[in-house]
Amino acid sequence: MIDWHNGTAPGQREDERSAQERSECVLAYIPVIYYSALLCVGVPVNILTLVALYRLAVRTQKALYVYLLALTGSDILSQLFIIFVGFLLETAVFHRDVPVLLLRSVSMMEFSANHASIWATVPLTVDRYVALCHPLLHRQISYPARARRIIAAVFTLALASGVPFFWWSDMWRVSHAPNNLDTALVWTHVTIIYFLPCCIFLVLNSLIILRLRKRQRQQMCQDESGQQLALPGKLGKSTAMLLAVTSVFAILWAPRTGVVLYHLYVSSVHNDWRVHLAYDLANMLAMLNTAVNFFLYCFVSKPFRAAVRDVLLFRGLHPRRPLHQQRSAANASTSSISSTKRSQREVTPLSPKRADIKM
Repeated sequence: MIDWHNGTAPGQREDERSAQERSECVLAYIPVIYYSALLCVGVPVNILTLVALYRLAVRTQKALYVYLLALTGSDILSQLFIIFVGFLLETAVFHRDVPVLLLRSVSMMEFSANHASIWATVPLTVDRYVALCHPLLHRQISYPARARRIIAAVFTLALASGVPFFWWSDMWRVSHAPNNLDTALVWTHVTIIYFLPCCIFLVLNSLIILRLRKRQRQQMCQDESGQQLALPGKLGKSTAMLLAVTSVFAILWAPRTGVVLYHLYVSSVHNDWRVHLAYDLANMLAMLNTAVNFFLYCFVSKPFRAAVRDVLLFRGLHPRRPLHQQRSAANASTSSISSTKRSQREVTPLSPKRADIKM
């Protein structure tokens, strides 16, 4: 048997010195109240979002809603692991007085859920870019089965990326200066959760906006010449939803990224109450990102609002037939109409005038 002692709790001889040096929590019980309210609101709202998006995915058979389903599911996992287990149970209830193996295992799952929540947005961004800039290619490669395989790969990589954070240091309680391992983990963390996805969002969203502006200029030129343009120039609902989700993420996670780097190079969270306060507020702001997507979807998307209304009113799901079945049915009806007209022409006798002309 291996004796896993509590590595985060200070030893007997360092208890008084650590208590004197540790910065105070200025917010007191405000984070506990905030996270409890966020959990009580965020989890039911995300479950409602999950059901509504599932209905839309079944009805429309679009890969877009598969990516949004994955994003919502990872937000629920983040709320359960980070807010409920990490902040409320371990910190507020047990005061981190639990075995170090459990602490580190939960920390690993927190980072995995966090990475999955952020990186589930990346294939969504790529899908919208291909849909707007390469529509013919998008019809060939974008379908629900492929989207599910991509999401499975993203979740697997997110789980693997959380393994190194088993050795993540507790910034609130570790009194020593960050060592080389802490520096490597911090830079890996901020690169995975902020810098790399934000670079992808910035590049692809910029290309999407440039393409939309180009189409608008083409439409204005065509309108001036009196011709009609077949390509749409307006911002689609799915594209507006994507821009809203990525913009809110970049805004809400920026303070936490800055505070973590400030803790690494300037002043420690453990020693400076101002950094402690900034870190608490930045974490609260970042976790808000797991509960705001529902309101963004409702504000942007009319089909999503209708799906939410159907869920709340307990209306049944009426799945739409797949596109190839609709086309085959339309072709069958068209062919039947044309054959009926042909048979009518064959049965109808010629009028006397036409008969005379033909004779």
